[in-house]
Amino acid sequence: MKSSPSPEQFDDLYKIRHSLAHVMAQAVLQIRPNSRLAFGPPIDTGFYYDFELSAPLTPEDFPDIEKRMRRIINEKQEFSEFSRTAAEAVEHLKSIGEQYKAEYCAELAAGGETSIGFYKNGPFEDMCRGPHVANTSAIPGDCFSIDSIAGAYWRGDSNRPQLTRLYALCFRSKKELTEYKERRKLAEDRDHRKLGAELEIFRIVDDVGPGLPFWMPNGTVIREEIEKYAKETEFLAGYQRVATPHITKENIFFTSGHLPLYKDSMFPPMKLEDEESYYLKPMNCPFHHQIYNARPRSYRELPLRYTEYGHCYRYEDSGALTGLLRVRMLTMNDAHIYCTQDQMRSEFKAVLELNDRYFAKFRIENYTLRLSTHDPENRTKFVDNPEAWKFSEKELREILDEIGVPYVVGPGEAAFYGPKVDVQVKNILGREESTSTVQLDFAQPASFGLRYVGADGKEHMPYIIHRAPLSTHERFISYLLEFYGGAFPTWMSPVQVAIIPISEKFLEYAESLRTRLFGEFVRVEVDSSSESFNKKIRSNVTRKIPNILVIGGKEAETESVTWRRYAVQEQRTLKFDEFAAILRKNIAERVMDNFADVPLG
Repeated sequence: MKSSPSPEQFDDLYKIRHSLAHVMAQAVLQIRPNSRLAFGPPIDTGFYYDFELSAPLTPEDFPDIEKRMRRIINEKQEFSEFSRTAAEAVEHLKSIGEQYKAEYCAELAAGGETSIGFYKNGPFEDMCRGPHVANTSAIPGDCFSIDSIAGAYWRGDSNRPQLTRLYALCFRSKKELTEYKERRKLAEDRDHRKLGAELEIFRIVDDVGPGLPFWMPNGTVIREEIEKYAKETEFLAGYQRVATPHITKENIFFTSGHLPLYKDSMFPPMKLEDEESYYLKPMNCPFHHQIYNARPRSYRELPLRYTEYGHCYRYEDSGALTGLLRVRMLTMNDAHIYCTQDQMRSEFKAVLELNDRYFAKFRIENYTLRLSTHDPENRTKFVDNPEAWKFSEKELREILDEIGVPYVVGPGEAAFYGPKVDVQVKNILGREESTSTVQLDFAQPASFGLRYVGADGKEHMPYIIHRAPLSTHERFISYLLEFYGGAFPTWMSPVQVAIIPISEKFLEYAESLRTRLFGEFVRVEVDSSSESFNKKIRSNVTRKIPNILVIGGKEAETESVTWRRYAVQEQRTLKFDEFAAILRKNIAERVMDNFADVPLG
């Protein structure tokens, strides 16, 4: 067997989590003797252990298990490492009834392992490579809690026995454990699927199919406001808008290289009578290349920046589909920049700056960059052009170094046609998700015969920069829903203003204000329901409407309103015309005004 990793390879928290997995297994065997063990690794939030239990466990057993674990910790059990020969280990595990461990051990032996490592703490012994703490006294007794029970197939194979997986949380201290639980509760409350239903943003219908979201009127407003902002921003940045078909003959994807490399992520082909197969498009780039190739190009035209809110279709595995985060129909804030080699650096930097501008607008600060490079040993996954890879990856490294932005490198994660830079954001729980991406493409220009005539009168091949700074509408809005907790700023909010008359006597005045605002393209409603005034206020706050206008006798007499804003305690009475002017300015400037730290006006 390979030697155990050196302690330096793992931090203290990893060792604590790994050791607690053994402590938990020991405690479970005390109350469920004759149970069998499977795997029990550390994970990002703690650890788990898989058991074939002699009798079921329920959450009611958690306090007892935790109590026994703390008792074991207080016994100051030492973790001692030893080994057996592979043959001895298999026989030993069989003799004590650990059939799952014995099976895995036999596989290791068949693969050439000659020595199998074990750890023992107190009466508990487990086949394990470690590492662990030296003694259970190094484990804080309040840094963990049993979290949940789930089913898990042995080796992840649905044809194998189903085991019971017991999850536990573990952090460095009780304080960190409590903070994580609070963040998780917040994340549950802000889950975009939950908010999407409550706020009528989107829905997914079984009869239509998984991963195919319907955008409700409220969600469509958010989509279109983001799209409008992007269109204006990109117009000023020199982009030209295009629109392309949703389906195409298959040959275009052979030319691009997506068939067969990307075929598993594409919907099956449609075969029409006496015609070749058609595919739903999974990406926009081959289509934009057709527009570039519409006529000969000159270096004087470059860079050309084509942008499209293009609908794409990807056959994601059903198990990976998650609300809006991962879907099968997606709307991409996509663009392709065709440029000379001399322009490539400045264009790539400009895209990164555009990313920063978008993220600053949406107040997204917690993000990092990831440079994805190719694997030179994998010539089936990546275009076989070592010199182009070397040059392109060098260029991107130097660009990132020049702008002084920290980044990490993801070897083997590049697109098949070139390296890329992904923007990784963290959700409420700190889990990373890719939002935007910028890719440098040296392969498809050659595949599609893209050329331009240079200043020297000769033909040259352009570079292509693929970019989607706002990801897809689906993924970006799922992130914003959770990030804002569903409380969108006025310019994006489905309903921007709710007018609440304190009684029916003031309904006429309320309707006159609605008419005036509606005429200025403000999304405004009057709450004329028969509910009590307080219930109307609660209802509109629950809907997270950013501006509520309260109308009573004093307001009607003076042509004023009492303005209540979401997440702001202070309310203010002012002339309606003054409110309307502030509202117009906030909408025009896309002020992020739903946050409590933004002053009134």
